[in-house]
This record gives sequence, structure tokens and C-alpha cells, in this order.
Amino acid sequence: MKDLISIITPCYNSAEFIEETIQSVLNQTYQNWEWLITDDLSKDNTVEIIKGYNDPRIKLHVLEKNGGAGNARNNSLERAQGRYIAFLDSDDYWYPEYLETMTDYMQEHHAELVYCNYSRCDEQLKPILKDFVADKVVTFSNLLKTCRLAPVSTMYDTKRVGKFLFPIKSKREDHVMWLNLLKAIPEGHPLPKTLAKYRMRENSVSRKKKNIIKDQYLVYKDFMGFSSLKSLYYTANWALNGFLKYSKIFN
Repeated sequence: MKDLISIITPCYNSAEFIEETIQSVLNQTYQNWEWLITDDLSKDNTVEIIKGYNDPRIKLHVLEKNGGAGNARNNSLERAQGRYIAFLDSDDYWYPEYLETMTDYMQEHHAELVYCNYSRCDEQLKPILKDFVADKVVTFSNLLKTCRLAPVSTMYDTKRVGKFLFPIKSKREDHVMWLNLLKAIPEGHPLPKTLAKYRMRENSVSRKKKNIIKDQYLVYKDFMGFSSLKSLYYTANWALNGFLKYSKIFN
């Protein structure tokens, strides 16, 4: 029997998009999964939509207090039973072969972490930038200068590396978690095939520019324990690479 995959999803006011996300999971060719969705006290009908799907593999938990995406992900991670951990935000989308292709690659290459290409789309899932391409081996060292890992396109093996939780006091919690993980393993492997769609919403927290430079600086200063000068150096590299990452216009 194939190993169990735990899919980790935080959601908050996702009623507009959650059905497409759910359908992309139900359509997976790899079916041995559990989906741990933690709702961060949505004010719309997100919870009602999720409850409308009668599938025992979908395990919904509603928090009593809003605590942010990192806290919601941690709630799901702590309950996860699968060997492999996959992340899917409540407005993103996987192609049907995502789980199967990722796990096959991990097993064939004995990889502890793998990431793939993903399409960068508008709210209607139409590409607006060129696909992000997984073309480099990821290490702790090069991840300091740019975050090539996105939740929608990254999977790791808990049997080999354990579980890694998200810091709840950082607004850049994804990057901190990936850095902590890459401290524990030599490298993450690229899988250069487009298997997911990332929805770039204008009102999402990740797209807001205010204070983002300060938040990234704190990744290095507070969470990595770097000096102020070293933190400024890596923040500048991150900012430059981020500009290049989002300047590849689709045509």
C-alpha cells in the first residue's frame, strides 16, 4: 500500500475559491491521503462549504480564536499522521498528478524534500507571470538569499526529517520554517515540471508590500540569530531576487 500523505491547509474567508481547491485534491491520481484543514475562524460560509463534502479523509478543525496562517498550519501538522507532508492553501490548485509525481520522485531519488514548477495566476487561475521554475538544488545557504520554496509546490518526508512547525510570531513564517528544515538536511531537490497553480490575490497578506522588508530583516535577525550587518546583507539579496522573481511577465 502507498504511504499516507498529510495535506496541510489553513483557511480563512475562502468561500470564493475553496471549492476549486477541494476538487483539485479529490481529483488526485494518488488517493491515500488525509486532508487536515484548519479554519481560522472564518466569517463567511467557508466552513459550511467544506462540511458539504462527505469524505472521511477531509478532517476539518475550526479554531476558537483567530491566530494566523502559521498557527493554523501548526494545528494541522500536530494532528498529521502521514509520512509525507504536503501544503495547499485554501485558494490554490494542484494538477491531478501532483501527489503521485512528487512522491514517485522522492522515492526514486531518495529525496527528503522536493519542489516543483508552479503557474502564477490571477484570481481566475489564468497565468499572469511565467511559471516559477524549479531549476536549482535548494540548500540552507542559497535559501537565505531567496525563497524558492512555496507551500503549494513543496513536499517533505517526515520519516527522514521529522515535522517542522511554523513560527507564529513571524509574518514570514514560511521562509523561517523552510530555513529551519534546510538546516537539518543537505538539500532539497527540484522537479522541473508544472504541477500546481498559485493564485496571486491582490488582497492577500503575501502580496502586501508595507513592512515586508522589515519582516524579512527579522527573519535573519530574530530567527536565524544573525548580526545586524549580516541581516541587512541577506535582506538586500532577498529583495533583489524577489524583484527578479516577479518581473517575468507572461506572454
